[in-house]
Amino acid sequence: MIDHLGIPVSDYAHSKAFYEKALAPLGYSVIMEVQQDEHGSPACGLGAGGKPDFWIGGEGGLNQAVHVAMVAKDGATADAFCQAAMGAGPQDNGPPGLRPHYHANYYAAFVLDPDGHNIEAVCHAAA
Repeated sequence: MIDHLGIPVSDYAHSKAFYEKALAPLGYSVIMEVQQDEHGSPACGLGAGGKPDFWIGGEGGLNQAVHVAMVAKDGATADAFCQAAMGAGPQDNGPPGLRPHYHANYYAAFVLDPDGHNIEAVCHAAA
């Protein structure tokens, strides 16, 4: 099951305004906005019911990788995903661990697939 999807945008403010308006009829609104550590660019997660599942990021170009996060039932499953993926040859893009800047229980592992897309396994349950 997909947990969330993130796409790069060339003009963050313009795209944020577009998605806020376009997705409102679907019950979506901005749930969370963060300043990303790696690039210093803003990102926001839109969603319904309090869960941001569609993210846009202001990395500044459309040549950036897509981000897809799959649900992991627990931290051990996210760890197993990382080990299996690394055994298949991709690049580590964030070892398994807590990411409290998203929320207290956000446990994830990130790998880059052969094309450079950011693939994540994430668990939101309390440890």
